[in-house]
Amino acid sequence: MKIAPFLRAALLVSAVAVVPVATSGLAAVDSRTSHEFDKLFTIYQIVKDNYVDQVDDDKLLKGAIDGMLASLDPHSNYLDGQSLQRLETMIDGKYTGLGLSVVEDDGAVKIVSPFKGSPAEKAGLKAGDYITHLDGVLYYERDLDEAVSKMRGEAGTSIRLTIFRPGRDEPFDVTVTRGVIELEPVTWEYKDNVGVISVNEFSRDVGNDVNTAIADLKKQAAVKGGGKLAGLVLDLRSNPGGSLDEAVALSDLFLEKGDIVSQRGRNPSENQFYRAESVFRGDAAKDLPVVVLVDAGSASASEIVAGALQDQRRAVVMGERTFGKGSVQSFLPLDSKSAIKLTTARYFTPAGHSVQEGGITPDIKVPQLSDPDARARAERAVRESDLRGHLINEAAIKDKDLETDKQDDPRFKVTAAELEKQGIKDFQLHYAISTLQRTSGKPAFAAATKN
Repeated sequence: MKIAPFLRAALLVSAVAVVPVATSGLAAVDSRTSHEFDKLFTIYQIVKDNYVDQVDDDKLLKGAIDGMLASLDPHSNYLDGQSLQRLETMIDGKYTGLGLSVVEDDGAVKIVSPFKGSPAEKAGLKAGDYITHLDGVLYYERDLDEAVSKMRGEAGTSIRLTIFRPGRDEPFDVTVTRGVIELEPVTWEYKDNVGVISVNEFSRDVGNDVNTAIADLKKQAAVKGGGKLAGLVLDLRSNPGGSLDEAVALSDLFLEKGDIVSQRGRNPSENQFYRAESVFRGDAAKDLPVVVLVDAGSASASEIVAGALQDQRRAVVMGERTFGKGSVQSFLPLDSKSAIKLTTARYFTPAGHSVQEGGITPDIKVPQLSDPDARARAERAVRESDLRGHLINEAAIKDKDLETDKQDDPRFKVTAAELEKQGIKDFQLHYAISTLQRTSGKPAFAAATKN
């Protein structure tokens, strides 16, 4: 059985852990619920005998499984065929297409984020855009895998997308030429004596890659800046998550001791606590101030890292409230062609805070003012708390607290047009770099800038 592909396929969508699944109670469950299973079989037989058209057995069975898992939460589901293949393809390496991460939102295809350097990003597509038509054909309340397959194709071929963007009065068309997509989990650049490290997904070796990035940025600072870095920006914006182990490894890179995250399920004996073990021989960025950039697209493993560095006062978290996905999924292969993804635990930050629903609140809230449509998209941003059937936070998050991020911040009055004249294309990153430059050399950076 191919277990590895199932695990790799999980990396782009959630914090994933492999945990033992209890099976000892199956016989008892069967005896207690035999009447309900009889009812299910009776309904199946009625549908088979009386539905207006002949119904395929596999279709009915898949519908029953989908309904069972969908009744639990938005992240528990059944994977087979194209849905499983799509996840495997995204994480296994190269593929040809547009370079988009998409979800279904009330029947529509919604862009979660375009991959950096992809044809989609170069064409100007943005997180929060809705794809309404593909080559003039309406894609609404249709299988998401069908839309994904339509967008994939040979490199060099083109497809016309009709886009609805919140904040715009009318939809508009964008023609995108497909290319070879090579996923780059970690990229970095030296900018104004600050190291900017972008983590785009939590796949294999992210911790090692970031460690390499820090070492390279220190060398660049010595050569180009004549000294040490003013600080580091760890950019986790639009990062949907990935491997729990890699989130722990990345957090450990900046911490010498203390808790990183805890994973707590239904059975207390199976709870797990992850602590800094100085895998990288101490804080790889020792004496350097760190800013972690997050937004509404920062989810799951991204929130683990942001929460750990925030609670340990190792970094200042800056940007917008994160997605709020505080659950862990286990992948359970059924056979070589199918599996179920099941929510088996919640995770908690070092201070015991569950990010489920509420997400991580930044220490310094900074809107993306350089994007003229950002405000409109923020007002319609879909987070965990908006998903039907999401797990409820045990701390009872209040709706009014979740709406504060949609309010205008009186500190920021500059317009996108004014920023463009100043040559500022990414205001959040600009603000993070400016903050590090202003506070460089101050040991109490994290505590001093927390508001």
